[in-house]
Amino acid sequence: MKFIFNIFIFLMIISVISSQAQFRKVGTTGYVFLEIPVTARMASLGETSVAFTDAGAEALFTNPALLAFANSHHNVNVSYANYLADIQHQAVAYGIKLARIGAFGISINRLDLGEMVETVNADRDNPGGRYLITGNYNADALAVGLSYANQPTNWFAFGITAKYVRERISVYESNNLLLDIGMVYLTRFHTLRIGGYIQNFGVDSKYIGDTFKMPMIFRLGAAMDVLGDASAPYRLTVAVDALHPSDYSERLQVGAEGWLQNLIALRVGYKFNYDEEGLTAGLGIKWKISQNQLTLDLAYTDYCRLESVLQISLNAMF
Repeated sequence: MKFIFNIFIFLMIISVISSQAQFRKVGTTGYVFLEIPVTARMASLGETSVAFTDAGAEALFTNPALLAFANSHHNVNVSYANYLADIQHQAVAYGIKLARIGAFGISINRLDLGEMVETVNADRDNPGGRYLITGNYNADALAVGLSYANQPTNWFAFGITAKYVRERISVYESNNLLLDIGMVYLTRFHTLRIGGYIQNFGVDSKYIGDTFKMPMIFRLGAAMDVLGDASAPYRLTVAVDALHPSDYSERLQVGAEGWLQNLIALRVGYKFNYDEEGLTAGLGIKWKISQNQLTLDLAYTDYCRLESVLQISLNAMF
């Protein structure tokens, strides 16, 4: 366990050093769809996500170490959003927890940019002249991940995700292999837990001869139940995440989630140091059938001068 912790700290230092040299170069990284919040719960809480130990299959998109805390054998999450400019964002995740071996998961995250009109310049000597329509083409982005998580002690868990990522525009595409590495520490101070997550760790990639860096992010966050706990009918959880991205300066995210009778959740969050993002909000509705649990989550994100985005997720534990 100490070896795993040391590896995480080593990778954290590498990510901070490398991103320190790049944070002023806004827009120089590729695969930026990996920075979009995947699940509705994550989006509604201002993307505070690395320390929620009841995440279930959501953990495969927020911090793979959280999957080790799942109370159910099977965990499923399905998410959808009609993103900006009618872009479709779809994701599905499945996690299975095995008693002595740990937890395993598979996830798919896809961004569908839809169909676009392809044109060519009718007069090569006059770039601002007339254009001819030659047909249509499609563009999308895809990430497929395989995850493993384990909880070697009652207070510590770690997780890792290896994922294949690809971006495609018409007949041109770029692909790469990336790693997500996370850990969660239960402080035993009331319900305070601390999480760390290195996201999109990998080498540079190429697209039509041009080299670009990965959208690597180091997240450090904490969450705590300030009212009640996981077994109480009423619960209020507050969370804060600090981000160090490779293509921007540091960011801060805060969120709060309140459960009423352990059936309805109200959520709110705010993101600091974003160009067009700020307020987030949402709700969750939970159904319990015997030992099974089903949760429907809705999220609203305000993109200020751009349009707002609604997101929906279905989370099942059985």
